Amino acid sequence: MATDPSISSALTLREINATTPPETIAEARALLLDYGRFVVAQAGAARFCFGSLEQEADRLPASYHEQGGGCLIAYARGNPAGFVAWRALPASVASDAWELKRLWVAPGNRGLGLGRALTQAVLDRALAAGRSAVFLDTVPDAMAAAVAVYRELGFEPCPPYNDSPIHGIAYFRKDL
Repeated sequence: MATDPSISSALTLREINATTPPETIAEARALLLDYGRFVVAQAGAARFCFGSLEQEADRLPASYHEQGGGCLIAYARGNPAGFVAWRALPASVASDAWELKRLWVAPGNRGLGLGRALTQAVLDRALAAGRSAVFLDTVPDAMAAAVAVYRELGFEPCPPYNDSPIHGIAYFRKDL
């Protein structure tokens, strides 16, 4: 497993691709579905389509690669602990930009810096790929710790760039 040099030796990030072992993809899929169950359990998320997320998870990693993106799984102490994905945004939103998606750190692994490491890994990949910005949407009331990480990493509020049906959503952008 390749280790990202920006995180401690107890944490490991691995990009999911066509050659990733099936057991690793299954671990990433389980984390993605945990994220979906968390979102559905939040007030105001009634219109979040879990079925669509299940299809996304079933098709890992193609569901992100086909959209000009990718995904990463994080391990803490050798156990699957976090997930993040990204995809290209349409040029009508911003040319050469990515959208950060599905950042999730399993509850027993919070406070270890995984959310920051996963977000920074996407930012590093976006910069290396020549992207101009990374966008994201989130629900601050349900994901306050994630919003704090985003702000610390330089994300700033921006106008809505999609038509998300989720109540209380906030939009952020980081120029690279």
